[in-house]
Amino acid sequence: MTKMIKYCTRCVMPGTKPDLYLDEEGVCSACRNFEQRGEIDWQQREKELEEVLGRYRCKDGSNYDCIIPVSGGKDSHVQVIKMLEMGMNPLCVTATTDMLSDIGRKNIENIKNLGVDYVEMTVNPGIRQKINRLALEQIGDISWPEHVAIFTIPIHFAVKFNVPLIIWGENSQNEYGGPAAAGKDNVLTRRWLEEFGGLLGLRVSDLLLEEGIEQRHLIQYSYPSDGELQRVGVTGIFLGYYMPWDGYANALVAQAHGLVTYHKTVEGSVVNYENLDNHQTGIHDYFKFLKFAFGRATDIACLHIRRGRLTREQGLKLVKKHDGKFPWEYLGRHLEEILDPLDMTVEEFERICDRFTNKKLFMRDANGRLVKDKHGNLTKINDDNL
Repeated sequence: MTKMIKYCTRCVMPGTKPDLYLDEEGVCSACRNFEQRGEIDWQQREKELEEVLGRYRCKDGSNYDCIIPVSGGKDSHVQVIKMLEMGMNPLCVTATTDMLSDIGRKNIENIKNLGVDYVEMTVNPGIRQKINRLALEQIGDISWPEHVAIFTIPIHFAVKFNVPLIIWGENSQNEYGGPAAAGKDNVLTRRWLEEFGGLLGLRVSDLLLEEGIEQRHLIQYSYPSDGELQRVGVTGIFLGYYMPWDGYANALVAQAHGLVTYHKTVEGSVVNYENLDNHQTGIHDYFKFLKFAFGRATDIACLHIRRGRLTREQGLKLVKKHDGKFPWEYLGRHLEEILDPLDMTVEEFERICDRFTNKKLFMRDANGRLVKDKHGNLTKINDDNL
């Protein structure tokens, strides 16, 4: 049985997005969150940020002032630049991405050259590839191990180096829409990680005994104990709470400081300045489309619509052109190459795609089979009525 997809009347975000709320006027919670920005005293927030940093700044220079998790992207550039401008001495920490692109490596090197100490943690690649495949098969998310490591590895370094303050970027629940309480949070907690950090119901402990995976392989994927966190006093703040977070503005600032962008619009997106580090990202975003009938193009178009840089009609045209295309290529690498480390064929991948596709959200033929064009692309059920 099919269903009609309801969309926000201001942006083009569908009500199928998890944790998104459409109110009685048909406006989504992400648009309402953005509305509230006009009531915020950002100068006061800046003072609050300085007060927070002042409490954690190492007075004698014998240790780092904070940990900054960085990928090399536009937002992590801004996190580093902002902390340096505010006189902080950060340790930048990268949880190595799954299939790092050439652009991703260049941008990581650029982060270092901003003038910071930097460490990069690479987990066992063979185990990582096994987890990539398991996660893709079990929960439809090839990027699960990366998203876990992004939130655990910096915490490990905070504990090891005895640096309590971690500087995160945006609170995605605020920017993209989610539960009101989480949207207002300015501190990342263990509960936030477990609920919104991308675990999708698959716990790290579930990996034990799968494909020869043992506890010793999962050290960096596991959150430090409560005792360790309390001993150091680890806390994390969302920088997006203290400044009007804007991906496009961040991209301009980052490019002015050496960020390298893609030579064309990134596959499945509508811009060329984000998600440049991992060749697997196209698969990750495609599965979001299969499950919820929206992808990266929708996410970005909505951000620009809210800020008045696109009309809803312009955003809709971009979404229809770019969103949800079968990921034959990403950042110049073909699908066969991306799947090869997982020991997976394109045919196996297509079967997994069909298994995770929400059949209620896409066109099917008289026999109930998904309708695909010659490129393998699906059509949303009420795409023409958006």
